[in-house]
Amino acid sequence: MWRVSRAACDLERPAARAAIRVATALLLLAALASSAAAHDKSAGTPSDGGVAGYLPLAFSAPVPGTYELPPLGVAADSALLDTDGQSLRLYDLLGDRLTVLSFIYTSCPEATGCPLATHALGGVRARLSERPDLAKQVRLLSLSFDPTRDKPEAMRRYASSVAPAAGHDGADVDWRFLTGASDETLAPLLAAYGQAVQRDVDEKGEPLGTISHVLRVFLIDREKRIRNVYSASFLHADTLAADLETLALEATASPSGAAKSGTRSPASSTALMELARRPPLGLPAVPIPVDNALTPAKVTLGRKLFFDRRLSRNDTFSCAMCHVPSQGFTSNEMATSVGIEGRTVRRNAPTILNAAYATALFHDGREKRLEHQIWSPLLAANEMGNPSIGYVLEKLGSLDDYRGLFEAAFDGDGPGLENVGMAIASYERTLLAADSPFDRWHFGKDESAVGESVKRGYEVFTGKAGCASCHTIERDHALFTDYGLYHTGIGYRAMRRRSPLTDLGRYEVTEKPADRWRYRTPTLRNVAVTAPYMHDGSLATLEDVVAYYDAGGEPSELLDPRIRGLGLEDAERADLVEFLGSLTGSNFSELVADALAAPVGERR
Repeated sequence: MWRVSRAACDLERPAARAAIRVATALLLLAALASSAAAHDKSAGTPSDGGVAGYLPLAFSAPVPGTYELPPLGVAADSALLDTDGQSLRLYDLLGDRLTVLSFIYTSCPEATGCPLATHALGGVRARLSERPDLAKQVRLLSLSFDPTRDKPEAMRRYASSVAPAAGHDGADVDWRFLTGASDETLAPLLAAYGQAVQRDVDEKGEPLGTISHVLRVFLIDREKRIRNVYSASFLHADTLAADLETLALEATASPSGAAKSGTRSPASSTALMELARRPPLGLPAVPIPVDNALTPAKVTLGRKLFFDRRLSRNDTFSCAMCHVPSQGFTSNEMATSVGIEGRTVRRNAPTILNAAYATALFHDGREKRLEHQIWSPLLAANEMGNPSIGYVLEKLGSLDDYRGLFEAAFDGDGPGLENVGMAIASYERTLLAADSPFDRWHFGKDESAVGESVKRGYEVFTGKAGCASCHTIERDHALFTDYGLYHTGIGYRAMRRRSPLTDLGRYEVTEKPADRWRYRTPTLRNVAVTAPYMHDGSLATLEDVVAYYDAGGEPSELLDPRIRGLGLEDAERADLVEFLGSLTGSNFSELVADALAAPVGERR
């Protein structure tokens, strides 16, 4: 929850306090509008360097139309007022256009709260100005949840403070500012959108004029269905614009413009079982536990569970929403993951490609078996948010579309602690991606499979740079990891920079001082499609990773002795990046296509 602090001054006159609040808010909004324009034109200095939404996007936004946004429920309706005090209903503004709905209040002084939402919508407006074909399909709505202070006149002043001049970029984009007639009439709408609003008071119970709330921005389609919900952790104009274009393309592809409810687009099916039985070139035989034989029924059930949003407490969040198939079964858009309701997660989502071979799971190696791994995110309050194991099992037992599936896969047993993990682990063991250009050259002896730069990069990787000492290559296969846990300096660097999310790595598991800042060696297979990098996602590109290690990491106590200055030439660094780019499996797109055919689960 975004907590708004009281102003430093302690004025005794309420009118004076109110005047200062309004003046401060207008100045802040004007500054944000100016910053948004500067950002859109030149990616200049952000308003708040600590909030990703004000910065240029660290990674490339997803390509519109290459992913889907499953429906998350029906948007709610309510009577509202526009800036002229005219009565209208929210549904009057939904339906004919794709809508971005932002809940704000005009006197919010917290840069990571309502002003961030206004900044993001301003960025979207600027982007739409360059796409008039898309702009005419979109409407932006900023709705105050503080109608006591935000009368129509206040919303009109607010709109004017962020509006571009006539003839400037975004001037013609449809951006409406709304409020309610009263707190009472607006309350049902706020409840429907999960907008918990609490007015702050001082020690005497007197109102401070500030409000505690959770920042949420909603993307709504023409069918009045919510298609995405953004929190401060991942609200950014670039990704929001990409989502809008994705919905616009969806309407073009379908005669009715409606997405299939609960399913993803049909795609070619991958023979997952056969893939596990005969791993692609470059991978060894898959280790199958004696107590969890791989069967088609288990794989099918595990695949269904992996993509089912109903496995989260509020029926909105699946495993695949952090491990996005088209993004290398990780998330390219965020340095660290975001859980249900936009809750912050400390670490980057690691890829699950080739997880069948892992002997240590999670960045700190706290689990050893895939069968056990799933329960950590299912029960974490900031991930999938379930309160207990029993809660998950009871929910699965109540879902009609799971009836008989567990029994068929586990000799008559229904949903249980062990077989939920076994099913998901079975699906994950089939996600093998190899037969890369490197594999065809190195193991297949095809000299034409890669260029000379890749071959030189391999020599740097195994020789001067010493990467292969941890990212191992065997005689007849390569996992490109030893699954060891090492202190490379990244965790220490984050601590020195006073990261608000302290992370001590393996120490948090063992509580041994020598384990501070030690993290698991990630696989480098498919590394070109699994950005960003390191346990905290702090390195955005492969070039950044190579530069970090070439410079000798972050000097610190307990630093692994293999982390040293490498003295690479520019050409050697470039060749090393080319080599890493050659590790993407040839069947990666087939795994993505199969994943896109999986059901996502209907919200109850």
